[in-house]
Amino acid sequence: MRNRNKDHTLPVDMAERCRRDGFLVLGGFSPAPGDAVPAVAPGLSARALFLIGSTGPGIWPQFAESPEFKDGAPDPLDRFTRRVLSAVARDLGLSVVFPFDGPPYHPFQQWAMKAGGFSPSPLGVLAHETYGPWAGFRAAFLLAEDPGQITEQTSEGPCPACTDKPCLAACPVDAISGSEGYDVPRCRDHLAGGQGEACFSGCLARHACPYGADFRQSPEQARFHMDSFMGLSAT
Repeated sequence: MRNRNKDHTLPVDMAERCRRDGFLVLGGFSPAPGDAVPAVAPGLSARALFLIGSTGPGIWPQFAESPEFKDGAPDPLDRFTRRVLSAVARDLGLSVVFPFDGPPYHPFQQWAMKAGGFSPSPLGVLAHETYGPWAGFRAAFLLAEDPGQITEQTSEGPCPACTDKPCLAACPVDAISGSEGYDVPRCRDHLAGGQGEACFSGCLARHACPYGADFRQSPEQARFHMDSFMGLSAT
């Protein structure tokens, strides 16, 4: 098989293949010392990293019909992600790493900030200029050779320009704070106490974000993630 890393159409092929399988390319960059990007192989540094993610309406139809979703075994989304994106990497001649591999874990949020288009949010997740708080990190593809020019985002993401910050007022138990961030124990206590049923259809604070509304999770998808968060189902 020819070396696809030398083919400057590779980023286009990668984006199309990811889209077909329910994923998307969130950005990329050329690694520098200090980025903690692993080697493609012993002694072979990565020349490019592409961050692969998903949004609610993108991944859910494929995942909900997958054998991993239906088999009742632990970690269905991680296993689905590994199977599908490992096949993409193999077909395109890439290396791949995942955010759930570890410890130690790869610094996906650091990589996202370098790729651009993201900003830290009060919700404890990064918010994207297009996808808002609905972009999940699923993998990173590593290239051993320069794929050509990488279009790096220059935007710092949506949160610095958001003056109203409706997410801060939407949480019914004030688990979201602009100064202290996301109070996970308070959120869990509310959900476990029987008063948080509305939140199981989707975090109210996240739904209040004015960015990326078209990429929100469906109620079924939100329920899957909230049940996983509470340990009520296989994650």
